[in-house]
Amino acid sequence: MERRRPQRARDPEARRRALAAAALEVISEVGISRTTHRAVAARAGLPLGATTYYFPTLDDLIAAGLRLSAADLQSDFEVWAERLREAADIPAAVAELIVEYLTDRQRAQMECELYVTAGRDPALRPLAMAWLTGMRDLLEPHVGTAAAHDVVTFFDGVTLRALITGQEVDPQTLTSTIRRLTAP
Repeated sequence: MERRRPQRARDPEARRRALAAAALEVISEVGISRTTHRAVAARAGLPLGATTYYFPTLDDLIAAGLRLSAADLQSDFEVWAERLREAADIPAAVAELIVEYLTDRQRAQMECELYVTAGRDPALRPLAMAWLTGMRDLLEPHVGTAAAHDVVTFFDGVTLRALITGQEVDPQTLTSTIRRLTAP
């Protein structure tokens, strides 16, 4: 008599989350344009059929990963808002946030991929806009509308430069630039 292996209960939500997280990892490593169902399934340790079952199109799979990233970003914004509320020196606190953000180069790379793709794909624009508006809303009460816009633009430029050059950013230079951008 042949013994049957006990079947594990499948958790559809856990699989969806695992696939979305794997999509983010693949996107950050190879870019959105080179992300495939096969690569995501391999990264998640799930069969290829699971990716197409839960996410019938590649766009669905990529969007799920990007939604997961947006949810993580919202959590970060809540932590950052608290830090800024407690900060005695807003420019120095923002510079510190930038430095910390850039310690996770993989995530920063993926978010830059989102920006570029959102420029071509209107369906992804709301996810990319979550970063722009979230960061602006976070800064506005501390520095005003115009300065918040300038600092967010600066943050984006610093991020791109750091990713392209691979160089670390200097917190003192960031602080002095942010101080100039936020001066009345």
